Amino acid sequence: MSEFKTKSLAVACLMALCPLVAQSADWSDTYIGYRYGSKFAEPFGARDISKSIINFGHVSGYKYGSNFFNIDLLISDSKDPSAPASGSGAQEFYAVYRNTIDFSKVAGKSLAFGPFSSFGATVGFDANSKVDAGYNSKKRMLVAGPTVMVKVPGFLNVSVLALWESNAPYNKFSGVQTSRYSYDVHPMLNAAWGIPFSVGPVALSFEGFMNFIASKGKNEFGGGTRPETNIDAQIMYDVAPITGLPKNTLRVGFEYQYWNNKFGNDHKAPGDSGALAKTPMIRAEYHF
Repeated sequence: MSEFKTKSLAVACLMALCPLVAQSADWSDTYIGYRYGSKFAEPFGARDISKSIINFGHVSGYKYGSNFFNIDLLISDSKDPSAPASGSGAQEFYAVYRNTIDFSKVAGKSLAFGPFSSFGATVGFDANSKVDAGYNSKKRMLVAGPTVMVKVPGFLNVSVLALWESNAPYNKFSGVQTSRYSYDVHPMLNAAWGIPFSVGPVALSFEGFMNFIASKGKNEFGGGTRPETNIDAQIMYDVAPITGLPKNTLRVGFEYQYWNNKFGNDHKAPGDSGALAKTPMIRAEYHF
């Protein structure tokens, strides 16, 4: 199947699911959050970058499945500058949307089997826009593939997704605008989870995601790309017991991100140690 046809099929799947997404939610959770870390890194850029990240998130369930949407505003310090010799930090918006169809809900009966509570399919997109001194990413990506729901307290979804990714960067150093370039269609193994647990009387939650992404072929400059690993996990504590707020209104915690070969760049290549980041963060969320 040609790349044009596979892209068209992915778009058609997303459009077909729009009526399902529009249905009224059975349950929902909307929140704003803040996290901060001082050990971020960028490919072909600096290490030990400090970033403040403000996010808006929404998750909901409806008759046939669930929706997840999140948008981050990432604000860097001057180690990741917004323009050459600007003295100000880069800013980036990054949006993620996923719709997961639960085949048990569609069938109206349990499809549980062995360690799996159900089976389904996930579609969605990623999009970003970054203003920085070098690459100025304008990523666009469609995703689609099967999902299994694992029997755990809370949830654990594992998906194998095809990625249709493109970018159209603008290099402020060279003044070169790159036409939108599509990478090879490539797979991603994704896991997303939220698992409650307790340490004595303290109720906690282990949450996060893991992405193992295959090489996406040649980049827009003709160089090769590498498989990448992005693991982002957090331990969250609901402060309701000590504040008097309703349960799960305000949560705080610790987050850690490991990102190897970031965006497909080889962290072992000369001058590209920034393609490997190990970033501890503090995190807070207000749910309403």
